[in-house]
Amino acid sequence: QVQLVESGGGLVQAGGSLSLSCAASGRVFSNYAMGWFRQAPGKEREFVAAISRSGDSTLYADSVKGRFTISRGNAKNTVSLQMNSLTPEDTAVYYCAATFLPSLRGSDYATWGQGTQVTVAS
Repeated sequence: QVQLVESGGGLVQAGGSLSLSCAASGRVFSNYAMGWFRQAPGKEREFVAAISRSGDSTLYADSVKGRFTISRGNAKNTVSLQMNSLTPEDTAVYYCAATFLPSLRGSDYATWGQGTQVTVAS
């Protein structure tokens, strides 16, 4: 089973940018499709973005399309989420997760990181 560790969260002003990274270890990273999810206080976890094993296919939630970009580096066992034009509504704990095929459903992901906090100040 792959292990995942997120980093890069923090506090940013509205309109700013942050880049999250997720480092994987333990198994062959390129065997897994990867996803990013987020959970805001008092809200359910929601899908943000996903990327296929090779990186040639991506999925985005409508709320982040055009602002966020998911990418991966299989040689470095990392998946990244570049977040631009951030708004206070993007404030949440962000999680990376691993699965076999890209999916919008959190239940399809077997392995999760511990999360990293992103706070967007207005």
